[in-house]
Amino acid sequence: MNADRMLFFRYLDRLDNDIFAAGVVFGALVTALLVGITFHEFSHAFVADKMGDRLPRSRGRVTLNPLAHLDPAGTVLLLLVGFGWGKPVPVNPNVARNPKAAMAIIAGAGPLSNFLVAFVAGLPVQAGLVPWLPPFNLTAIDRQLFFGFDAADYLGLYLSAIVVISIILGVFNLLPIFPLDGHRVIPAFLTDQAAHSYMQFQGRYGFLILIVLIALPFLTGGQFGILFEVMSPVINLLSHLFAGNGDVFGFG
Repeated sequence: MNADRMLFFRYLDRLDNDIFAAGVVFGALVTALLVGITFHEFSHAFVADKMGDRLPRSRGRVTLNPLAHLDPAGTVLLLLVGFGWGKPVPVNPNVARNPKAAMAIIAGAGPLSNFLVAFVAGLPVQAGLVPWLPPFNLTAIDRQLFFGFDAADYLGLYLSAIVVISIILGVFNLLPIFPLDGHRVIPAFLTDQAAHSYMQFQGRYGFLILIVLIALPFLTGGQFGILFEVMSPVINLLSHLFAGNGDVFGFG
């Protein structure tokens, strides 16, 4: 794998030829992350509340008000570099008859909410009202830069970017690695003893493993991008499902 395939932000270099298009992509990134983080954390809280856990409601998290879910540091980084995070929702799955299953459902609600955002943003693309212009697809972007953008193309770029970013958020959060949501889904399928051992391992090494996997492509010039290799087929599949086109990166 070469670096251009793994380091997503390099795709945006092509948009230097159209500053407005670059602004559209940045706006889509901020929109997708703000909406995604807010709806993601709300979904955790909402599902926990419906399952009888009153802890999220007592902390004011069963709301779509972004201020209740955005982390100050994560929000600053979101506005500065286009990447951020929200405040984790405190939950108590022990109120449920099956805490492991309850935790898996609560954890899975967050990524599913990101897929719902992708589905809604993809509806105009599915209907053929705007073109599919994912910002990481160099072939599509180069072609559009050659012919020029019109209003429908800019809107297509905006919505396509929201679809892709929302899918990436959902797929990334489903990875079974601490502190991502996916690591809380796995125990529902294990025996109590195996689940305990699994969570102990995640608590000790999960975050370190995640940091290493994220850093690998940057440290190796894009030669090793395990996360990308694992995620990209799923991202392409879901983009085809939500937007009618699975060609997100221009080579899948």
